[in-house]
Amino acid sequence: MGVDYYRVLGVDKSAKDDDLKKAYRKLAMKWHPDKNPNNKKEAEAKFKQISEAYEVLSDSQKRAIYDQYGEEGLKGQVPPPGAGGFGGGGGGGGGGGDGPTSFRFNPRSADDIFAEFFGFSSPFGGMGGMGGMSGMGGMGGMGTRGGSRFPGGMGGMSGMFGDDIFGSAFGAGEGASMNYLQPRKAAPIENRLPCSLEDLYKGTTKKMKISREIVDASGKTMTVEEILTIDIKPGWKKGTKITFPEKGNESPNVIPADIVFIIDEKPHDVFTREGNDLIVTQKISLVEALTGYTVHLTTLDGRSLTIPIISIIHPGYEEVVSREGMPIPKDPSRKGNLRIKFDIRFPSRLTSEQKVGIKRLLAP
Repeated sequence: MGVDYYRVLGVDKSAKDDDLKKAYRKLAMKWHPDKNPNNKKEAEAKFKQISEAYEVLSDSQKRAIYDQYGEEGLKGQVPPPGAGGFGGGGGGGGGGGDGPTSFRFNPRSADDIFAEFFGFSSPFGGMGGMGGMSGMGGMGGMGTRGGSRFPGGMGGMSGMFGDDIFGSAFGAGEGASMNYLQPRKAAPIENRLPCSLEDLYKGTTKKMKISREIVDASGKTMTVEEILTIDIKPGWKKGTKITFPEKGNESPNVIPADIVFIIDEKPHDVFTREGNDLIVTQKISLVEALTGYTVHLTTLDGRSLTIPIISIIHPGYEEVVSREGMPIPKDPSRKGNLRIKFDIRFPSRLTSEQKVGIKRLLAP
């Protein structure tokens, strides 16, 4: 069956170019032999396989042949039907076979692929283009002292690399040193996402259009636009965060920032929220407080509620209607309570006759 290149990179067969780049960047940085000095043999094998998988899947011609005939067909071990055998050409394939479909794939150097992808500079810190540095002398080929490697020349310099070029400084003559750093991750980019109480009660989907810069395999920066889909779940609270990993701008030696949306609640004309409870305040007269009152409300999902209050409503009185609050995020079938508070309007003045009448009516 041969090697499953899709599995090697951890992508599916519909993976786009951006998916392949992201997967290669992550795995190549993880398994570069110089990042694994205590497990160099296994790392070299994985690094080579990751590079080979990326080379094949990122090339439309090689990927088409691989998808149809597998690794064996790609490398000329099994001729495709009707091809009449495979040619003996180099990495590009073609030539020497019996028909136009002849092809033979010879994987390129994993170091060359790594170098091209990261722009012939270290992705682990400000190495820059080493091949162009002056006063270094004897540059050429690949530095390999202690099993280390780095693209862009330096092979003729003695004492340049130690066994772990990614974790320590190296010497380049008297007193000169350069430190390799792990790529830093940019700080998260946070954005408020205002939502109405109706949105948070019923749940909704919001689409946000972003524009960001990406770096292609050649190191060129380009601007792309992307739509991010945010599924708001019923009952989500203010402060809930939705994170889109590494959707910020790309730049050399920096892991893109996460984009984070933070739920915020828009003010509502009728309800306020406390945890999973909804609170509403009704203004009523003293007569209504003493003789009875019926609350009429429209819920956040459009239902009409009629709630008769049979108790005498006194200052501080609260009517609680169970299961008419906000959905509970972990179990939206359950809800908090609706709490009805009252603002009682007392009369500003009473006549003598009214006072006498009230005393008579309320006398113990």
